[in-house]
Amino acid sequence: MSKSKQPRRRAPAEAQAKLTSLRTGLRKLNLVAQSIRGKRVQLALNELEFSPKRIAKDVRKALQSAISNAENNHNLDIDNLIVAEAYVGKNLTMKRFASRARGRSSRIEKPFSEITIVVRELGEAA
Repeated sequence: MSKSKQPRRRAPAEAQAKLTSLRTGLRKLNLVAQSIRGKRVQLALNELEFSPKRIAKDVRKALQSAISNAENNHNLDIDNLIVAEAYVGKNLTMKRFASRARGRSSRIEKPFSEITIVVRELGEAA
């Protein structure tokens, strides 16, 4: 016996893409996510293309994946898409150590993050 099919978590006019294991901190990634929230997809892609942040290239790939999911899986019009949600979350943290004076050591934490991008199709009323 198989499991029953789970209902779709997103609305019919929405598509999402999730990118995990991004090698950056939460606060740095959230700055990039804030810059694209609520914008039209083409404007958000341009914003990420010319952003000086290193992680913007990976966020741009995630946004392009969300656009492709909307077009291929849900038959949405890509000209009417906006970035409805872009939120970040914590992932694992690598723990390393650095040698210090007098035989001591200190901890270095190298955090990983994840980002979820949801695109939504604007209706004719909007």
